[in-house]
Amino acid sequence: MGSSGKLAIVKYNAGNIRSVLYALERIGRKALVTDDHEEIVSAEKVIFPGVGEASSAMAYLKQRGLDQLIKNLQQPVLGICLGMQLMCEHSEENDTDCLGIFKTRVKKFQPGDLSLKVPQIGWNSVTNGKNPLFAGIGPEPYCYFVHSYYAELCSETAAQTTYSIPFSSALQKNNFFGVQFHPEKSSAAGQAILENFLSIKS
Repeated sequence: MGSSGKLAIVKYNAGNIRSVLYALERIGRKALVTDDHEEIVSAEKVIFPGVGEASSAMAYLKQRGLDQLIKNLQQPVLGICLGMQLMCEHSEENDTDCLGIFKTRVKKFQPGDLSLKVPQIGWNSVTNGKNPLFAGIGPEPYCYFVHSYYAELCSETAAQTTYSIPFSSALQKNNFFGVQFHPEKSSAAGQAILENFLSIKS
């Protein structure tokens, strides 16, 4: 575990890394975008973002041995959007076995309410418990979502959101955290969530 304060963003074939970098710069933090195992392992914190498709992302991670590496990280790790979904056991998106860190499955929205479009795009409230990610933010911040798949509620659910049905909008297990929404696009609440993650003690 690095004590250098270094922040690593896992580089793989999933978009949206640039907006995460910009959000970190706004709070005065630089990050290294890398798929180098040593750089990732030695970082104080690791962010695993992503927008894209589950099966091709998992294939890329496996090709580079990043699947095993991520599962075994000891420092705080934050999965964002697809990153969080890949940390679950399985995704219905192309029937993909994922990393299995969180003991829940990822399913496709099948809204019974025809006024709800898939994907969910836009702001929605996040009902959180006392998770350190949400320290000082209030019980129901509004955050920005873009997704067609959701993680089911489970014992590791740290926050939930309702879109047709309730789902996990944040997960935590030990040093692993995940958020379905995009903190980098979620205004002041999102910035506070990133700052809270960066202040979690290793």
